[in-house]
Amino acid sequence: MSTYKPLAEIMRPDSLTDFVGQRHLLGADQPLGKSLNEDQLHSMVLWGPSGTGKTTLARIICKQVGAHFEQMSAVLDGVKELRVVLDHAARYQQHGKSTVLFVDEIHRFNKSQQDAFLPHIESGLITLIGATTENPSFELNRALLSRLRVYVLNSLNEQELGVVAARAIEHRKIALEDDGSLDSVIAASGGDARRLINIIEQLSQGDDKPLNKKDVGKVLQGKISAFDKGGDIYYQQLSAFHKAVRGSSPDGALYWMARMLVSGCDAKVIARRLLAIASEDVGNADPRALQITLNAWDVYERVGDKEGNRAIAQAAVFCACAPKSNAVYKAFNEAMQAARETGDLEVPAHLCNASTKLMEELGYGEGYRYAHNEPGGFSAGQTYFPEAMGEQVYYQPTDRGLEIKIGEKLKQLRQKL
Repeated sequence: MSTYKPLAEIMRPDSLTDFVGQRHLLGADQPLGKSLNEDQLHSMVLWGPSGTGKTTLARIICKQVGAHFEQMSAVLDGVKELRVVLDHAARYQQHGKSTVLFVDEIHRFNKSQQDAFLPHIESGLITLIGATTENPSFELNRALLSRLRVYVLNSLNEQELGVVAARAIEHRKIALEDDGSLDSVIAASGGDARRLINIIEQLSQGDDKPLNKKDVGKVLQGKISAFDKGGDIYYQQLSAFHKAVRGSSPDGALYWMARMLVSGCDAKVIARRLLAIASEDVGNADPRALQITLNAWDVYERVGDKEGNRAIAQAAVFCACAPKSNAVYKAFNEAMQAARETGDLEVPAHLCNASTKLMEELGYGEGYRYAHNEPGGFSAGQTYFPEAMGEQVYYQPTDRGLEIKIGEKLKQLRQKL
């Protein structure tokens, strides 16, 4: 009797050539890409959302360096299973072959379990590759984190998802009418390649006629039950929560927060999203939002679920009711884009730090005016950009909340430049 194999597993690439996405890591001039090209294997943690290729990348890395591959799941395995892996690694080491241990959801191991890896990483018995959807800074202990390089994987963009979809559609020989059906499938995947493939696999289970947008819609309506609870929380309910807070609906925010908690969502996921909202959507219109959200998270860590959830709910209501501004978010994106385009421009001499006699003789720091010694604590006319760029304006405060006063202040200062 044949064994069913999911399409996502069938479609899993086994080489970097076929791997889709993460060019910011795997490019020839990027840190991880360079390491792989030079066969310099090292322990690492791959941090990113579901369906970004963490497991696949670990397998490809292992294959490329010719190592023995072992896999553990922090949900199912513990120290007992680790001992078995170490026995295997010791045997392979005797024959001159290294071992890569891939640990899925490594953040779910507690501190003592994480500590169990340390001596074997230090001795070189294993090269550890951990995968996590959670921030390693919060979920991994310092001792282990200090021995790992952290690589951040991004959700796949539309173009990359299109490549994955084309491969899956070709494999399953599906015909889609050119009516936006594929766009709907890609949009529903939420940047998750595995989810995208699962949708296409569901679509392929019907008859052989070309599928239109209506057919695709029927499949997408039932996709919640088809995907794991974590995916639903991260991509649908969490999005609804974020948009309710952004839209100044405390009631909607509380509803979606409750929905997520009832579904088994870790409250810290909500707290992390609130931190992002406090910065991205509230911003300087009410800077208290950031501190209140941090305080709520701290309360949760100290008192646990019942009382801690109320603290996070309080922060959610505050953020929803606060004046909104994405001015900092927009300004930072503009600055990032400018930095990418002008990354070869030198720092102006007057902004350089003359930390040695030679640097002082070369003119570093010459002409710099110390703002605290200037009238009003502001060195009018001093420039802060590369000369070739000229002075730029990215941050444009809104007319809401504290940014009203910030805007008035900046208007006065900018007029003096």
